[in-house]
Amino acid sequence: MTDGPEQKSQFAPVDEQLDLLMRGAVDLVTEDQLRDKLRRSRETGRPLTVKAGFDPSSPDLHLGHTVLLHKMKHFQDLGHRVVFIVGDFTAMIGDPTGRSLTRPQLTAEEVANHAETYKAQLFRILDRDRTVVDYNSRWLDKLGSNGIVRLAGRYTLARMMEREDFRSRFESNQAISLHELLYPLVQAYDSIALEADVELGGHDQIFNLLVGRDLMKEEGLEPQVVLTVPLLVGTDGVEKMSKSLGNAIAVEDSANEIFGKTMSIPDELMWDWYLLLTELSDSEIEARRRAVAAGDLHPKHVKQELATRLTTDLHDEAAAVRAAAEFDKVFAAGGLPEDIPFHAIEGPLALPRILTQTGLATSNNEARRLIQQGAVTIDGERSSDPFLELTAQQEPYVFKVGKRRFAKIQIS
Repeated sequence: MTDGPEQKSQFAPVDEQLDLLMRGAVDLVTEDQLRDKLRRSRETGRPLTVKAGFDPSSPDLHLGHTVLLHKMKHFQDLGHRVVFIVGDFTAMIGDPTGRSLTRPQLTAEEVANHAETYKAQLFRILDRDRTVVDYNSRWLDKLGSNGIVRLAGRYTLARMMEREDFRSRFESNQAISLHELLYPLVQAYDSIALEADVELGGHDQIFNLLVGRDLMKEEGLEPQVVLTVPLLVGTDGVEKMSKSLGNAIAVEDSANEIFGKTMSIPDELMWDWYLLLTELSDSEIEARRRAVAAGDLHPKHVKQELATRLTTDLHDEAAAVRAAAEFDKVFAAGGLPEDIPFHAIEGPLALPRILTQTGLATSNNEARRLIQQGAVTIDGERSSDPFLELTAQQEPYVFKVGKRRFAKIQIS
């Protein structure tokens, strides 16, 4: 049956759906199968079941995670059934993707606590009323030892070693724990349990997602379509976004932090962020890019629009307006933020120790480097002397480190 305009359906035409679903995508396995599923969905009125798993291995989601949430929202906006899987079972194994060392195994209590924070954060992007939240322990716990052994019997070690990270670790004599080999299998079982039509994941997850296709075929189920999204580059413009690298914007960050950190990214990076983190159309993004290239639009204005959009999505429009005003006050007019952290410490104390004790630097080495680079000002005066000692005074010292770190420090 053709997908003609005369056909009535609650779903948009297949080509129209594909245009949105392929926005910013990396891998699609396969386009023909996705077209067929979308066509049948239009004919029957049955929405596709689209799943994505998030292991609560840390308490925070950041903008890198929301790339996947935005793709889930695309399916959701098209009328399909979106399932957000909290990987409380898989998190206790630890995803080996991209790892050179075995991940530390988390306790059930740690996983449960992290999972609650995820549930509180995901609805900044997804529609609460149209999102199914499920836990993969619900079906994986029931497998038991017998089921896990049978599941492991469906895949060979040779096929598992096709994974680049497993192969490179083996060739360089890095340890691979046996439980890590189970991870792709139990993630794949999620797809069997839900009879998923589509599984979404980051581009680095492609091997795990394809295992799901293989096991679904063996189970006699129609294999899921696999669609991946790119890994978001962090605020440094170099590495993928990661809290441990200090280049992340957390979903739970304040409006001021989200706005200010977005304004700090390299100009060239903002086009990818527009594509992956906003609903602005491809044509509108390209029009802005051309205007900047022609000198008709200043990149700062485009970045301010991006910062406003992201802050609005994660907070609200009023918070974004306040954050923009605060940014102009602090960074454009050289003023001070309204909510400067306060610290009381005992002195006299050398400047590097003050920076580390108050969290303005992570180590004495970083503190000395910042001081020598002239990145530290005290009461508006730049200080480049790492041996400077500060003593008590009646009013707190006002510190500024770099462009974004401020503190009022009372020395007693």
